[in-house]
Amino acid sequence: MKKTIDSEKILILDFGSQYTQLIARRIREQGVYSEILSCSTSYKNVLKANPKGIIISGGPESVNAKNTLKVDTKILDSEIPVLGICYGMQLMAKHFKGSVNLSKKREFGHAEIKFYKSKLFENIVRLKKLNVWMSHGDKITKLPKGFKRTASSTNSSTAAFENHSIRKYGLQFHPEVTHTEKGQQILKNFVKEICGCEVKWKPKNIADKLIQDIKNQVGEKKVLLGISGGVDSSVVAALLTKAIGKQLECIFVDNGLLRKDEAKQVLRDLRKALKLKIHFSDSETYFLKNLKGKKDPEEKRRIIGKNFIDVFLKEAKKIKNISFLAQGTIYPDVIESSGIKNGKAHIIKSHHNVGGLPSYLKLPLVEPLNSLFKDEVRKIGLSLGLPKTLIARHPFPGPGLAVRILGEVSKEKLEILREADHIFLDELYKENLYNKVSQAFAVFLPIKSVGVVGDTRRYEYVIALRGVETVDFMTAKASKLRHSLLNRISDRIINEIPKVSRVVYDISSKPPATIEWE
Repeated sequence: MKKTIDSEKILILDFGSQYTQLIARRIREQGVYSEILSCSTSYKNVLKANPKGIIISGGPESVNAKNTLKVDTKILDSEIPVLGICYGMQLMAKHFKGSVNLSKKREFGHAEIKFYKSKLFENIVRLKKLNVWMSHGDKITKLPKGFKRTASSTNSSTAAFENHSIRKYGLQFHPEVTHTEKGQQILKNFVKEICGCEVKWKPKNIADKLIQDIKNQVGEKKVLLGISGGVDSSVVAALLTKAIGKQLECIFVDNGLLRKDEAKQVLRDLRKALKLKIHFSDSETYFLKNLKGKKDPEEKRRIIGKNFIDVFLKEAKKIKNISFLAQGTIYPDVIESSGIKNGKAHIIKSHHNVGGLPSYLKLPLVEPLNSLFKDEVRKIGLSLGLPKTLIARHPFPGPGLAVRILGEVSKEKLEILREADHIFLDELYKENLYNKVSQAFAVFLPIKSVGVVGDTRRYEYVIALRGVETVDFMTAKASKLRHSLLNRISDRIINEIPKVSRVVYDISSKPPATIEWE
């Protein structure tokens, strides 16, 4: 049988860990396809997927709790290599008749482990100890028969174990997070050395497959795409252009919630790069009218989502013979919107691009990115020739500036925020820092603070600046921008925007804060 780019596959069974998506991304960074399935997935369905290996994620449960989440035991008894992480390791220990008990001291955050000879720790040269990231309240107190201890920490005598003869391995710590030293090498040892996976998952290979999939699905029919200028919809447009050319029709809805001159720039860049046919709708008045008086973040999101659908439908009716609807849904959208069957993930936020439009338009979907992570989407976009001005843009929330204005949204507040945000980013560009900061933006605070201009006191609004550095956007630290730079940005904002009297810089880390304010 001919191997495809996703035939070399690692399955991840999700038990509710906040790091499950990160595990999948780390595997794909090895050039190997990974897929997240519910923890309740049956052994029969696992066999249908034909994985080279399985990873059982961590989770918030205790394996000793009544009605705790369990894995189909046939998976653990099979010949498929299995790596259990945190809860997954404890689940494995219980299954093979080991003991797991409540630890007197919960191990959360940094820990140092001493490791021994193991298939998982091969090629970690000249090291006897590793700094790792722990997050557990239970610990293994008795090894299962046939297993050997391969790592220990101050709090956990068994921080890793293995039974190589049956290819079952466990880690009490999280190798997928950046805080764990040599974590990527440990995962590489499992994926490539133990499971024997070959490197097939590469941007060009992925793009070629997606283009062919689109051709097979669409044929000679027309496709409609709502385009925003964000990375996801831009890459979908590029894929569709390569696959079906002039059969693609695009709608750009300007909701009035975009950054300064963003609509003009996006239209210019996309038309130049892809020669797209774009139907433009200036809908600022409509959106602002419906947002008037609304302060709750989720309510704002719902209104913006519904308004987008209404405008999109109105524009779509002007275009004849549309057979398919394309969307820029990516894998985290599917996961966070509980798209994994029987998934245990909580809905983190509302997404108006997942499941909203199809019920209205009654059109089959084309979603070429729905199995990809954002970093993979960016790489594919670059491989397709999209300009870096589109691909390297900082993340921007679907509801736009509406969720960077705390409280009610108005035209005045939008104009103030747009200008402050523009000044902030302009200074980062001048200092060659834009691409070194993972995400940077301004936030409008619905409070007024006293200031002095000349000999006059004034009470005007406060702007918060947020700049973060992150590898995976699951954890982030505030960017350590120079005080001289922050002073210059503050001076410009206050002097150039009369309605602002004070500028503050957000130094919160994620967690416990989030990157966005709403």
